[in-house]
Amino acid sequence: MPPQTFESSPYYLYHPHAGARMARDLPGIKVIVLVRDPVERAYSQHAHEVARGFETVSDFAQALDLEPARLRGQRERLLADEHAYSFSHQHHGYRSRGEYAVYLRRMAEHVGRERMLVVESERFFTDPKPVYDSVLAFLGLPHLSYPEFEQHNARPRSAPMPARLRAELVAHYAPHDTALAEWLGRTPSWRA
Repeated sequence: MPPQTFESSPYYLYHPHAGARMARDLPGIKVIVLVRDPVERAYSQHAHEVARGFETVSDFAQALDLEPARLRGQRERLLADEHAYSFSHQHHGYRSRGEYAVYLRRMAEHVGRERMLVVESERFFTDPKPVYDSVLAFLGLPHLSYPEFEQHNARPRSAPMPARLRAELVAHYAPHDTALAEWLGRTPSWRA
């Protein structure tokens, strides 16, 4: 079996050049996309960015309100210049990064749908062995044993998300989750 190399980043799916770069530099690549409840993902990303010092606005609702202005024109700027960098695009796309199907379609245009596996985090966290088995099958790797399934990067929340804001985000993601269902072959677990 040839050597296997793995790399991960939550930014790859969202970055407008990542799919083309992968296809160009890594022909035959297989891509595993781990998705999670986009409402929780956005809230978690905000907490993560605040903790890392990349977000100065500690109020999640306020950061969401600022997102359109922060991201205005950034994707277009990145597309226009392959070497451009946008801090806001990388760190402040709380709502937009959870619109998974948009970015899955773009990635598939470059690497091919058949070379992509979409996995729900919630399923992996609650029952990791079948998900692990599906990943091995997708990659064509032998099943030798199960690793220790540990949780990483979990930060306790200082407060729950306000119900009004949660409802607003759930409504925002409804059409995106419907589109994601086509990739998963079922309704996302957070919508079931």
